[in-house]
Amino acid sequence: MTDWTYLKPIYLESIGQTLFMALVTLLIGGLLGLVLGIFLYATRRNGVLANRPVNLVLNVIVNIIRPIPFIIFMTAIAPLTLKVIGTTIGVQAATFPLCIAATFAMSRIVEQNLVTVDPGVVEAARSMGTGPWRILFDVVVREALGPLILGYTYVLIAIVDMTAIAGAIGGGGLGQFAITYGYQKFDWSVTLVAVVTIIILVQFAQFLGNWLARRALRR
Repeated sequence: MTDWTYLKPIYLESIGQTLFMALVTLLIGGLLGLVLGIFLYATRRNGVLANRPVNLVLNVIVNIIRPIPFIIFMTAIAPLTLKVIGTTIGVQAATFPLCIAATFAMSRIVEQNLVTVDPGVVEAARSMGTGPWRILFDVVVREALGPLILGYTYVLIAIVDMTAIAGAIGGGGLGQFAITYGYQKFDWSVTLVAVVTIIILVQFAQFLGNWLARRALRR
């Protein structure tokens, strides 16, 4: 029988660790990804800050890092994580590569959503003498706000998935809880509880993201 008296505080701590990793990653990776995505969009040909060499360099960097499976990426930058965080094990050590991976994943989603904004809106703002930075933030980002929220929701769900992967190599959270107290001890009830908890977190994130996106689209 599973001793939930012993496991309950560990389980609750694991939920807190997963939420910490997910929210910090969404905040830091989401902000950096927004900035990088805006630069990818703005430096495109005919963009408000068109610069082909800069755009080429940014695209190459994103295309190199974004496709790397997270567990490989996490181990590949372990020396950097050790230098910055001081360890390669634990929640903070897992959050560092999570933020980097989320930045590049989010940047492409931001760029793709900004590209869908009607060019006529941008040209109208240009014709009125609006500066490039104001066009980007007051016009383009505002027009794409609803899809951007859905994009961030998608990335948040992917981040929760990545926190579970991080648990496989000592990153903490529900992933490590499921592996250590479920899989390794052949206690499938523990694994099931961890899976159900992750599903609930993902469903809540999706519901909240959909609700926020609907409100943004009604504006």
